Amino acid sequence: MEEKIGFYLNGKKTEILTDPSQTLLSVLRNQLGLTGTKFGCGTGFCGACTVLIDNEPVRSCTVPVSDASGKRVITIEGLSKNGKLHPLQQAFVDHDAFQCGYCTPGMIMTALGLLLKNPSPTREQIIEGLDENLCRCGAHVRIIDAVLEAGTKMRGGK
Repeated sequence: MEEKIGFYLNGKKTEILTDPSQTLLSVLRNQLGLTGTKFGCGTGFCGACTVLIDNEPVRSCTVPVSDASGKRVITIEGLSKNGKLHPLQQAFVDHDAFQCGYCTPGMIMTALGLLLKNPSPTREQIIEGLDENLCRCGAHVRIIDAVLEAGTKMRGGK
């Protein structure tokens, strides 16, 4: 049975008529056309589907869309503003912190959740914070460097 579910998506009020048990990932990709959030394992293990709900990183492949009701959801598409990349996105580009790019949206969203809680994480805290996001290409060192740089820029540094 379908229900109307409302939430803020990338800063805009959104209402959708859908089965409330559908995963948030499925609704984002298939009903709202936001394909930046990736389907990886489908069990919440790999992190490719990570989005922020009320600034907390969540695995959207395991969350029913009904859990987003009334909340603020941010996807990778919601980070850039007026054609300008978010500092975290730009740092990933500057550090070549991706190869195939499949894990990149989930890595960025998880890193953003970390930086919102801890604007000045240590290298070790970043490693721990991203530990459950898988990158099969082996770009981990560049990803960590990108997050360190983005944290500095988000705090107003150079």
